[in-house]
Amino acid sequence: MSHLSERPEKPVVGRSMPHESAALHVTGAALYTDDLIHRTRDVLHAYPVQVMKAHGTITALRTAPALAVPGVVRVLTGADVPGVNDAGMKHDEPLFPDTVMFHGHAVAWVLGESLEAARLGAAAVEVELDEQPSVITLREAMAAGSFHGARPLMLTGDVDAGFEDSAHVFSGEFQFSDQEHFYLETHAALAHVDENGQMFVQSSTQHPSETQEIVAHVLGLHSHEVTVQCLRMGGGFGGKEMQPHGFAAIAALGARLTGRPVRVRLNRTQDLTMSGKRHGFHAAWKIGFDAEGRIQALDATLTADGGWSLDLSEPVVARALCHIDNTYWIPNARIAGRIAKTHKVSNTAFRGFGGPQGMLVIEDIMGRCAPLLGLDPMELRERNFYRQGQSTPYGQPVPHAERISVVWRQVQEDAAIAERRRAIEAFNAAHPHTKRGLALTGIKFGISFNLTAFNQAGALVLVYKDGSVLINHGGTEMGQGLHTKMLQVAATTLGIGLHKVRLAPTRTDKVPNTSATAASAGADLNGAAVKNACEQIRERLLSVAGTQLGANASDVRIVEGVARVLGSDRELPWDDLVRTAYFQRVQLSAAGFYRTEGLHWDASAFQGSPFKYFSYGAAAAEVEVDGFTGAYRIRRVDIVHDVGDSLSPLIDIGQVEGGFVQGAGWLTLEDLRWDAGEGPGRGRLLTQAASTYKLPSFSEMPEEFNVRLLENATEEGAVYGSKAVGEPPLMLAFSVREALRQAAAAFGPAGACVELASPATPEAVYWAIESARGGGAREGVHPSGGSAVAADASALSHA
Repeated sequence: MSHLSERPEKPVVGRSMPHESAALHVTGAALYTDDLIHRTRDVLHAYPVQVMKAHGTITALRTAPALAVPGVVRVLTGADVPGVNDAGMKHDEPLFPDTVMFHGHAVAWVLGESLEAARLGAAAVEVELDEQPSVITLREAMAAGSFHGARPLMLTGDVDAGFEDSAHVFSGEFQFSDQEHFYLETHAALAHVDENGQMFVQSSTQHPSETQEIVAHVLGLHSHEVTVQCLRMGGGFGGKEMQPHGFAAIAALGARLTGRPVRVRLNRTQDLTMSGKRHGFHAAWKIGFDAEGRIQALDATLTADGGWSLDLSEPVVARALCHIDNTYWIPNARIAGRIAKTHKVSNTAFRGFGGPQGMLVIEDIMGRCAPLLGLDPMELRERNFYRQGQSTPYGQPVPHAERISVVWRQVQEDAAIAERRRAIEAFNAAHPHTKRGLALTGIKFGISFNLTAFNQAGALVLVYKDGSVLINHGGTEMGQGLHTKMLQVAATTLGIGLHKVRLAPTRTDKVPNTSATAASAGADLNGAAVKNACEQIRERLLSVAGTQLGANASDVRIVEGVARVLGSDRELPWDDLVRTAYFQRVQLSAAGFYRTEGLHWDASAFQGSPFKYFSYGAAAAEVEVDGFTGAYRIRRVDIVHDVGDSLSPLIDIGQVEGGFVQGAGWLTLEDLRWDAGEGPGRGRLLTQAASTYKLPSFSEMPEEFNVRLLENATEEGAVYGSKAVGEPPLMLAFSVREALRQAAAAFGPAGACVELASPATPEAVYWAIESARGGGAREGVHPSGGSAVAADASALSHA
């Protein structure tokens, strides 16, 4: 076992314990960024001047009327920027734009003594616009050739030969929706300048170092003149990886110009209309199978709706290409990716970061093609699982490929699949207007940032004379339990009780140059860095203990707060050991560092090993559908998920449950709608609130929800043998969508191929039922040279 994954005697990791801030969350005592204004004097409030047109050049911007509003202190415009007028890393996102690029684009910000004064001031600003044609939908962008950014191409094998060798060839297309993060806490920042001119920004950000970098270049400062702190976030899900930087820069600019603290906090409508979403995608595909239903070739083009600027669209598309295989070996593949440029908010990271979109494409293909091949969908999926020794289309060997089948079989057993399928067949035969469906799907998800440089982390651990420990790391807490795990890692490495360890808020002046808390790598990277720092201190203390106890340091162990000599009753309590070390002038602090080894990636060739390992899981979902309305309920879900040796099982099970429900929301409920008409509201987001944007709630939870973590699954080379948990469970929700497909198909003749929109809203399910009643998509079979089935009706044609 590797040094990094080996666990000591009586570790604190692996124990089930509540979130470190759980009591603060439920009592309302937890502080978030916007709560800090009540502890800050003379705060000014910022309010955006939004232009409610999708596209146009600003010809006039008159701020004088706003300054006449009582309580308005200043209006921020592009002329006020002392540094670079840009809020992004690609330099294509002007903080104060000259051209409006989406409906609701902020072109100026008003600072007021109160939020109401700032709001009234923003309403008074006069903006004249030379309105220009806009591209709103993904199909409009594709038709107009409106693209930007890189166009990656992933090639493996001989695709043309693969199709020639295929007994069955199918083609089609599939368009599926974007998704709103809808975190509980909207974007927020609070900035002030100290007596030395240093800028201090409190920000709800997943990437404090990048927020620091953007604030610095907007203000024309060096990074050491800007400190960014994140106490915690009320949810992030990727929506606070890139998007917070501009809002923090507005607060910092206002503070720099007025000398007073400035607060930016978006209301829900502003957050929905100004911040990016998960990328919606269009996929055009062609797939070939042999006579036994094994994939021979796949040719596909994935087009992402990037919105008006690039943001993170390029790596999102790259990850989508890297995950289109999911759990299936595809010997011959040609997968192209591109980014559509539309006049909508700039889409961004969202839990899974393109992986869900790529995986959804292949799962939709499998669900649509199984009936056409005369195979049960579960059987088709299982026949195509990766086997040991096989590699992905981008050339990375798949380690522990057997776990794909292991979790699959465990779910089959736990969920009693065979017996329940017989019961469902009996139920469906007896109920003409209500049908049930049961589907089983698996996942394989790569863990690490695609950009190799991001796979590094730092930590700072301080041990005080009284034996108490303070840890700082570069990860941010957004409710996912990262801080809880870091406390457990530190306590385990030092060999002390959890009560001895406290964690400081994430700050850029404690740990520099951090990566975003994203890519599910927060615990892997920061945990290894914390472990490294604690090991440095522990080794020093073991030397002190060895001297005090008359033994070699290598024979001393620190367990449960006591240093003991192996095979002896000699011992030294932790507090005494630390005090002794202090008087011997032994350093009691350490900076830890970790870089993920074994990664390499050639982006131009789209080949390499970008991931440290893969997480595996499987889920079975049973649904019941009403044939008159398409309304449905999730009767039962069974999940087995691979998190290696869990650092904190209670946290991990909660992440699996939450990720699954969020995935089910994306696939079945959350339907973002935009005004694509030619009227004055063109480009407007129509689903601007929870009243019109349907989120999963208790009523959408499975009536029976069983989650189990895979046992005996140590991951070599990861901190204490654990695996990431944040993103992979979201894709387990494919099982719900496929169960809905099965239930809809049950309304028609056996073997019907049912197309299903995503999100599979009750309306979409109803149209799928109607299609099944009509026999499904069975036309277009060409017998010569194999069969070519055209199953290409748009997945959104009835949405």
